[in-house]
Amino acid sequence: MENYWEKIKDKKRIVIKVGSSTLTCKETGNLNYSKLEKLVRAISDLKNSGKQVILVSSGAVAVGRETLKIGRRPKTMAEKQACAAIGQGKLIMNYYKLFAEYGLVASQVLMTRYSLDHEKSYNNLKNTFQELLNYGAIPIVNENDAIATDEIEFGENDTLSSIVTAITESNLLILLTDTDGLYTDDPFQNKDAKLIDIVTSEINDIQKVAKKSSDSDVGTGGMYTKVLAGKIVNPLGIDMIIANGKNPNILNKIVSGEKHGTLFVGRKTAEDNIRQYLLSKMEK
Repeated sequence: MENYWEKIKDKKRIVIKVGSSTLTCKETGNLNYSKLEKLVRAISDLKNSGKQVILVSSGAVAVGRETLKIGRRPKTMAEKQACAAIGQGKLIMNYYKLFAEYGLVASQVLMTRYSLDHEKSYNNLKNTFQELLNYGAIPIVNENDAIATDEIEFGENDTLSSIVTAITESNLLILLTDTDGLYTDDPFQNKDAKLIDIVTSEINDIQKVAKKSSDSDVGTGGMYTKVLAGKIVNPLGIDMIIANGKNPNILNKIVSGEKHGTLFVGRKTAEDNIRQYLLSKMEK
């Protein structure tokens, strides 16, 4: 049987997506600086081993809430955007400082769907990513929540990370979450639920499992959008892994070919025009 996990070692350009729940304290929702530092160190190790890394990072709204001392989720779009505008600056400042300690340069890329809708903007974005990687910088990507509206937003960073993976023609997408991967059922509700370590079949079958999850960040919560991310990148021939980001050192283990989480094996079936392909996915 083909060892798909072993082949992960050969991936050279990797997109890593980290969610708010992985970066914040569960009790307060505030930024967990220890986790952030460990994440930066793990990514720095990947860079030093010769990998190109792009980080899609949530957390701007959470950091903004913390700064403004708002102890709840924003209730209005304006409130969310204000938190994002304040939090994004503070979040990227921490990334800049931490990466600089390892001699690396971080860069900020904020996106909306406008980047896909217009060919010139798409090409500019693609060229910017390529130039940043040529310089050895680490692009840190987030949705431009401070200005995004329903018409131009991606909605969540699982989808955004799959878009970034496609645009940058990366070889691997790793989604760090607060569970060990995709289970056959909610493991907190069903003790017989089993971790699915590899998916090589049509993701449509797996989607039915993900739909059983809740919208929370506990258990298999949020798995539905992660599976949808796989449906975007897999037809481009790109592998995707869902893994537990509690200890960011798991990144180094995964890239060494160790089995951690759920691996969705990519098989090239999509058209060669990536922008048109992505636009078709956004319409669904």
